Amino acid sequence: MDKDCLFFYRKKKVFITGHTGFKGSWLMVLLNYLGADIAGYSLDSNGEESLFNEIKNSISCDTKYGDIRNAEYFDKVFNEVQPDIVFHLAAQPLVRDSYFNPRYTFETNFNGTLNLLESLRNFSKPCNVVIITTDKVYESREWVYPYREIDRLGGNDPYSSSKACVEGLVNSYVTSFFSPQRYQEHKKIITVARAGNVIGGGDWSSDRIIPDFFRALQEGKKLYVRNPASIRPWQHVIEPLYGYLLLAYKADTDPLSFVGPWNFGPYSNESISVKELIEFCISVIGKGSMESGNGKSGFHETNILRLDITKAEKRLLWKPKWSTKTAISRTVNWYNDVYFNKQSAFDLMLMDIKDYLESEF
Repeated sequence: MDKDCLFFYRKKKVFITGHTGFKGSWLMVLLNYLGADIAGYSLDSNGEESLFNEIKNSISCDTKYGDIRNAEYFDKVFNEVQPDIVFHLAAQPLVRDSYFNPRYTFETNFNGTLNLLESLRNFSKPCNVVIITTDKVYESREWVYPYREIDRLGGNDPYSSSKACVEGLVNSYVTSFFSPQRYQEHKKIITVARAGNVIGGGDWSSDRIIPDFFRALQEGKKLYVRNPASIRPWQHVIEPLYGYLLLAYKADTDPLSFVGPWNFGPYSNESISVKELIEFCISVIGKGSMESGNGKSGFHETNILRLDITKAEKRLLWKPKWSTKTAISRTVNWYNDVYFNKQSAFDLMLMDIKDYLESEF
């Protein structure tokens, strides 16, 4: 664990877009623990079941509610916050939802990022920005090899395509306005993070495998799994979040060396199928069952997805701390403690964060 990186965030003004989402909420707790001065911009959760609503009274965060597509209001908030560091997580994050509402998906993911970049272009002070995309930006080859940052981007569904478009947009702004070679002129750093499938306590979104497992438990039903053979790079949410922190810190110390895209995921041999994931969930808590589908959902879904994390290992000195089974166990126990034992979501998050930061590799 890089102690200098963790200390770097103390009293830094950090702006998180999409801070009311699953990953945003975990990032907010993590940064709060590190002593950062946090501001957030996101849609209002409108009283819906969400991790943010569970923890917001335990966190110090200057929250502004707004649509990332609203360029004028976002720019106003951005300039009021005067951030040192931005983590851009605001997005429509669900593949299946992107089929039902592709226009909203593209407008939120692409135009929302465009609005951030435009605010940054007209911002007078130094700023370090990490744009969060996805492991699904890669052109789907359905091969066993892990994807590298230099592999071709694509997107066979609206969500994946929107995120690949975001990466093209970011590249154009870096080349045109924020070149690392001209850093002393503009004082802006933009990096891109591509994370694997994250799990962890508190993701209440529909169509998420472990939350759906617990919903089925509550209802006394079997969990129906559409594509049990699909292989994914599962990782605990804290893993990529620490990667984002490390990326922003390293880029701040050496802007020329750390721009561009970075993969964050488990080791490729740790990727497992959805069926294996659920079977392990059942073994952890000793209850639950599943019904396997035939993989035909009417929508295209990538069957095999693995990430090559060599670049992050070698240059950021980042690597996974928790195995896939450890990540699953911690996630399942978190949900079990919140759903059935009525423990505090915030306390459980803080315990996971402290364990992660204090444990050895």
